Amino acid sequence: MNDLIHLIAITPWAIALVKIGVVLVIMLGLVAYTVLAERRIAALIQDRRGPNRVGPFGLLQPVADGVKFLFKENVMPAHVNKIYYVLAPTITLIPALLTFAVIPFGSTLGGVPMVIADLNVGVLWIFSIASLGVYGIVLAGWSSNSKYPFLGGIRSSAQMISYELSMGMSVIGVFMLVGSLNMTRVVGYQHDCWLVFKQPVGFLIFLVAAFAETNRLPFDLPESEQELVGGYHTEYGSMKFALFFLAEYANMITASALMVTLFFGGWQFPFIGFAPNHPMWNGVLHIGIFFAKLLCLMLVFIWVRWMFPRFRYDQLMNLGWKVFFPLGLANILLTALILTMQAPR
Repeated sequence: MNDLIHLIAITPWAIALVKIGVVLVIMLGLVAYTVLAERRIAALIQDRRGPNRVGPFGLLQPVADGVKFLFKENVMPAHVNKIYYVLAPTITLIPALLTFAVIPFGSTLGGVPMVIADLNVGVLWIFSIASLGVYGIVLAGWSSNSKYPFLGGIRSSAQMISYELSMGMSVIGVFMLVGSLNMTRVVGYQHDCWLVFKQPVGFLIFLVAAFAETNRLPFDLPESEQELVGGYHTEYGSMKFALFFLAEYANMITASALMVTLFFGGWQFPFIGFAPNHPMWNGVLHIGIFFAKLLCLMLVFIWVRWMFPRFRYDQLMNLGWKVFFPLGLANILLTALILTMQAPR
């Protein structure tokens, strides 16, 4: 009897650990093969072959790249501030992985909710943790004691302040409609209609702000190779550089997952019927739908990188403060007016 009670008590922790392990494996696998997909899509756009030698159709190229990073010589420049120089890549990567914890990537599987932590303030967790990633970039730029990384760190901090506000305001309309900050309830609200159709302005602001938050073109000012030779990670190599690389793509995955949850119905799809007597099959199908939507949005990230030129720094700041900031406020006001008009008298 005592063993049974002990097993019941430990089960929630065991389930949580299994979900964390599965999500980490999926995210790191997605990161590896998103890099391969980006290289192949870039090659297609530029009319060349891309990586196609390692394994069938080049599918083992991410494995070769990972092994290469692991065995590269770890060189630390003499002029850097060593403690902060080593900490910076880790500080950048960890928030990118932690933010996925509150995103529901399915309904239930065997009665287990497909979310690691179903917090009532899930969106606050995401924005508070995601904003910490910029500290790693700023720390990398400062600790490198080099002008190009320092300029990249300064640019990243200014960029984050500009677009974090716009991104935060873009989702306020969503939570005004839903009436909750819980991400699972946001998905449930979109059973009949995705919120992208009710909040198109909010989605547009969030999408553009996501490019700035993830330091992707056309907003990759902190690491623009033509100006800053790589920016904040100029002085990094081997696995330290790989951690920055992992963080960028992990942020891209999390941003795509967040857009799927907030604007595209999460794991729901309006035109697919589900088998009422097969909950396990439905749970697997829900997870598949979620990740299919996620991959589509990640393709948008990749396509935009190779189709649009980089903004000038003054254009980026003007867009953040003079266009998206007032547009976000206008969207909140319009949503409030519509809700007031629809309220019962």
